[in-house]
Amino acid sequence: MTELKAGMRMEWARAFDAAEVRRFAELSGDKGRHHLEADEAGRVMAHGLLTATLPTKLGGDLNFIARTMTFEFLRPVYSGDELSCVGIVDSVEPGKGVLNVGFSFSVRNSKGKEVLRGTSAGVIRNS
Repeated sequence: MTELKAGMRMEWARAFDAAEVRRFAELSGDKGRHHLEADEAGRVMAHGLLTATLPTKLGGDLNFIARTMTFEFLRPVYSGDELSCVGIVDSVEPGKGVLNVGFSFSVRNSKGKEVLRGTSAGVIRNS
């Protein structure tokens, strides 16, 4: 991995299919009707926290251990919609045996509309 610096940008894109949304409903216990029953277009609404797995994947790629996370859910996300997440490293400060890291992120749907934004702070352990 290259040296982590403020201003670094990371990206990840994916779509959730209806079966994945339903599996997340089982896993999370959130079985709201909108997550299980298709709308007139044949889509189910993805859970906000399922959508939030995009920025958490970026952190996981860096072995980031979150201490705080904030999410602002702006628009619904539906099965089949291609989502793209951009994460920015806002700060990197050395600590005792760790790097203290701050991130901000934004997730957009295939129409370019922001559906989720937020921040996270945590650590990466020194190897």
